[in-house]
Amino acid sequence: MKILVIDGMGGGIGKSVIECLKQETDGHSILAIGTNAIAASSMLKAGADMSATGENAIVYNCSKVDVIIGTIGIVLANSMLGEISSAIAMAVSGSEAKKILIPTSKCNAFVTGVKEQSTAQYIDEIPRILKKLEEVNE
Repeated sequence: MKILVIDGMGGGIGKSVIECLKQETDGHSILAIGTNAIAASSMLKAGADMSATGENAIVYNCSKVDVIIGTIGIVLANSMLGEISSAIAMAVSGSEAKKILIPTSKCNAFVTGVKEQSTAQYIDEIPRILKKLEEVNE
């Protein structure tokens, strides 16, 4: 399974996602793309197999992966203090890849019906969600 992790700003959430994936799952190819070099570097250090930076890298790779993981802001133009462009939001939302979106109020988005828990707790759920996706695809 090819997984794309997208993060911006400092890359802290993406870094945590990749660390969790590396500990809890096997055999997945993890591509980390940061909206900036700091985020990309942080995710690469966390264990991503490959890393890239910028809008074009995100847009280009969204159609080449099975799963996209990031905060809910990756589908909202101008979130992350403007780091998510309209092109990024469109590429992510238009991709046929399954999306695992982590709710966070830092993106100025509040999702109703989502249980209130910490970002770390949402990240801990990702391996279980991936396992379900694998079972459905078998």
